[in-house]
Amino acid sequence: MRLDEERGTGGNYAFYLSIPPGQFPTVVQQLKRSGLSDPSGGGWRRVVIEKPFGHDLTSARELNDILEEVFPPDAVFRIDHYLGKETVQNILALRFANEMYEPIWNRGYVDHVQITMAEDIGIGGRAGYYDGIGAARDVIQNHLLQLLALTAMRSRSRSTPNRCGWEKVKTLSAVRLPADLATGTARGQYSAGWQGGRQVHGFLEEEGIPADSRTETYAALRLGVDTRRWAGVPFYLRAGKRLPRRMTEIALIFQRAPHLPFSATDTEELGQNMLVIRIQPDEGITVRFGSKVPGTAMEVRDVEHGLRLRRVVHRIKPEAYERLLLDVLHRRPAAVPPAGGSGARLAHPRSGGGFLGLLRQARAVPGRHGRTPSADALMARNGRAWRRL
Repeated sequence: MRLDEERGTGGNYAFYLSIPPGQFPTVVQQLKRSGLSDPSGGGWRRVVIEKPFGHDLTSARELNDILEEVFPPDAVFRIDHYLGKETVQNILALRFANEMYEPIWNRGYVDHVQITMAEDIGIGGRAGYYDGIGAARDVIQNHLLQLLALTAMRSRSRSTPNRCGWEKVKTLSAVRLPADLATGTARGQYSAGWQGGRQVHGFLEEEGIPADSRTETYAALRLGVDTRRWAGVPFYLRAGKRLPRRMTEIALIFQRAPHLPFSATDTEELGQNMLVIRIQPDEGITVRFGSKVPGTAMEVRDVEHGLRLRRVVHRIKPEAYERLLLDVLHRRPAAVPPAGGSGARLAHPRSGGGFLGLLRQARAVPGRHGRTPSADALMARNGRAWRRL
């Protein structure tokens, strides 16, 4: 082929399907019909797919069957670009390469976990894609569940992508829904207002969005992880657009000290200890703990000590997609759970099966810049509050 002659590819092709979800079956079948998926002439053929993959669990399984008719399982790479981010990969190093964290990384010390992905922009020109997808399918069911799995999974006996993927399968298969979805989830749409000194449209006023759209631009939910390590510790996930600032983070909020040898007035501004892993944009780690305020009185309040990775690691970082696509070319399996394993309805980046389908049945309530009273109430019912954005 001309490509082999000009680029020296040697008959090796990787097809990256960055296309609308509805085009997956047609494109895959056309690859087969044209013979492009056939490696019989030498070389290899691989296919790379991302979310969303179908609109519910049934359609995702149908698409998976179509893929398996054309490509063998070891030639199919399901990637989540979040897994290629340096800070995400650093979660495993933080947990398992340091003795100081493992003893307290469990239900005995952690009160709850908050995983947040906030965007300060609206949908822009993505109305055709976003309407009908929403925050739950666009972000929570892939990026945030992957972060939950990395936070809650147990230590691997060997550091291999396959082992990591299966550990996440076991963790995600232990994820449990709230008993009452009405009080354990929240959805909303951003409304018109002012942001960054300029007036912005509400979601229903965006070009291409129907006036009666029920698609959420903000979603929050409470999950449990039914394992010995995390039993009774709630994991709160939230994602939204048109929020005060752009940020993604994992926050482990620790239990309060069982006894304080200080008066109530000495510690009235003391909160809970916290470990925050910042994924973007300012990659790093922050620890919050109590410290005495300089002076003659015994006054204890929260202080934060942070580490910015870009200041301590002077090395060019590969882009997330660069890392993952290089894994495809070298046939290194990405650390994502396999499509057919236990817990695949949660782990695989599919679009709406399982509990996310139930979440999206609720009505999206308009809220200012993505915040809804029900999201705050979700935390307040158990005496907790979201971290400020």
